[in-house]
Amino acid sequence: MDSAWWLDALQWPAMIVTVLAAWFTASQTKWRRKAGFWLFLLSNLLWSIWGWAAGALALVILQVVLAAMNTRGVLKNEPA
Repeated sequence: MDSAWWLDALQWPAMIVTVLAAWFTASQTKWRRKAGFWLFLLSNLLWSIWGWAAGALALVILQVVLAAMNTRGVLKNEPA
């Protein structure tokens, strides 16, 4: 078996988490929006791992920028 089988497999959970994050973030319920941003942060991590292993530096940089934006989303959804 190819030693990079996990790399090919990692993109599927990353994609699923990203779609779930978008679904939750679009909610009008505050806790779902907050959960969506946390899911986006998880997807940023998964995509960064995948991008690093695949040598996709632009994807890794994009995920770092998006993670900063998602961190802002988490903070903005905290109680005042």
